Amino acid sequence: MSDMAFDIRDRAKKFAIRSIALIRKFPKDVVGHTLGKQLIRSATSIGANLEEADAASSRKDFFHKASISYKEARESRYWLEIALESDLLNHQNNINEAKALQAEAVELSKILYSIINQKKSD
Repeated sequence: MSDMAFDIRDRAKKFAIRSIALIRKFPKDVVGHTLGKQLIRSATSIGANLEEADAASSRKDFFHKASISYKEARESRYWLEIALESDLLNHQNNINEAKALQAEAVELSKILYSIINQKKSD
């Protein structure tokens, strides 16, 4: 994966950092804590697994780690959807950021899916 565009790793890191900032604005109740924990795990896992895929010891290991990144991007999109649809975010700026993050999660998913499929055909 070392030839994988740096852009995806940079985007994954920025996605995680932006997600952390949004999660800090979640309500300090059981729902906010629970959804925040779920989102923080999936959002930060995308980039972490890309780093592991970059250092993969085999093709199989690469596909395993890249596939986890793909799944975590999809999961992040899901948790953002739950936050939006449950009215967890009470300020328009937070809602707009959650929507932007949701769109970025979709884009990350598409890019990762494409990378995985391209590498399979190499």
